[in-house]
Amino acid sequence: MTKKILILSVFVVASCGLAYELIAGALSSYLLGDSVLQFSTIIGCYLFAMGVGAHLSKYVRDEDVLARFVDIELAVGLIGGVSAALLFMTFTWMAAPFRTVLYVTVFMIGAMVGMEVPLVMRALNERRTEFSELVSRVLTFDYLGALAVSLLFPLVLAPHLGLVRTGFLFGMLNVGVAIWTLYVFRAELTNLGGRAIRAGSVMFVLALGFGLSDRMVEWGERGLFGDEVVYSTTTPYQRLVITRWKDDLRLYINGNLQFSSRDEYRYHEALVHPAMQAAPWARKVLVLGGGDGLALREVLRYPNVQEVTLVDLDPQMTGAFATRPELVKLNAGALRDKRVKVINADAAVWLQREAGMYDVAIVDFPDPSSFALGKLYSVPFYGILRKHIAAHGMISVQSTSPFFAPHAYWTIEATLREVGMKTWPYHLYVPSFGEWGFVLASPQGSFTPPERYTLPMRYLDAETTRAMFAFPPDMQRLPMKPNRLDSQSLVREFEEDWQQVIR
Repeated sequence: MTKKILILSVFVVASCGLAYELIAGALSSYLLGDSVLQFSTIIGCYLFAMGVGAHLSKYVRDEDVLARFVDIELAVGLIGGVSAALLFMTFTWMAAPFRTVLYVTVFMIGAMVGMEVPLVMRALNERRTEFSELVSRVLTFDYLGALAVSLLFPLVLAPHLGLVRTGFLFGMLNVGVAIWTLYVFRAELTNLGGRAIRAGSVMFVLALGFGLSDRMVEWGERGLFGDEVVYSTTTPYQRLVITRWKDDLRLYINGNLQFSSRDEYRYHEALVHPAMQAAPWARKVLVLGGGDGLALREVLRYPNVQEVTLVDLDPQMTGAFATRPELVKLNAGALRDKRVKVINADAAVWLQREAGMYDVAIVDFPDPSSFALGKLYSVPFYGILRKHIAAHGMISVQSTSPFFAPHAYWTIEATLREVGMKTWPYHLYVPSFGEWGFVLASPQGSFTPPERYTLPMRYLDAETTRAMFAFPPDMQRLPMKPNRLDSQSLVREFEEDWQQVIR
């Protein structure tokens, strides 16, 4: 019976260990961007720390194996359990030491997790378990625990509990293993009362944190964004936060501003109307990204538009902007329009399966701050998109800032040209963002900046439109190579450009 208890504990501690690693990777990706870099460095640090912990385990005396195992479970439960809350608060209130706290925390957890399995194996060996059976059982349950969490984390835990509450949950599981070990092996352990008190105290702290997780996240986000948070959720794909200050609603994705309701009309008029005005015959329109419905709102103003397909990855994004009153008012109920078909899917995968043709495509993805987003600005993606656009149709692409990220901007333009499209780069000033850029493209069409618009505009007119397509000396074209899928140079250029701005 005692052997089974120890082996089952391996399943739990393996689950907890991987959960802390995934939490740290996901949280740092939300806050710092570039998910590949964050996960790679965190996994490397964590595995190295596990090796250090495994080495340190040999210094535990045989007679102290169970006692040290209990102590480690309490320590890793406490540190791992509060890790998400600690990291989030550090970033929101003390951004400077965040990376230091991140890697110190990951190393500490990894080192303690690295000690767990060797100690369990030694405890089993003392109970005369055959070595082959010992290794087989321990590693089997270790890997099963890792599998369980790797499936549950993206599908259930992160989207439904959130990262902070998930951290506290797994911390309590570690402490639960410690308490169960104390009970089962009470005859073999010294200072039972003291350890039981410590275990109860740690469990109380973690349970309290679990109950107060929403308040902690709300408090932290208030420090991060500065304004009242009216909506926030963690989805399998991203962290969505909507804030309000007086009459200004703002959307943040993974901490990055997507729009301010005070000036978003400038951005969306520029994104949509040059393309739509150049194709007055357009009946079928494709909107990629833009789950907030704001670009869609502008498209639907054209009475000749009969059908619009909007493809956005995140159903919680489109769901919020289709149901929350303040957001529905902002997009004029665009997501509820009978002409609109909303598809929640990866745009790259969906385009490969789609057989339809469109007159105009509005491409409104977030900036290429990660490889997952960078693929949506690549040669293969634009090549597939080109096949779905009428020969004289138009494509309008959100293309980051030609002033703050010039290498990234001109890489996007070069990528569109690489797949055989004509391009017309342009830019405008949006107060919330600064100077911002777009690229208009067409397989075979032509374009001249319109002298007038058939619909009333809040910002665009003939003069502002002419100015958009003229670039001053400090934003002239750069000779960039296209963004190819195997290297994704755009992500690196985007990060380097914005690092220069931060410095």
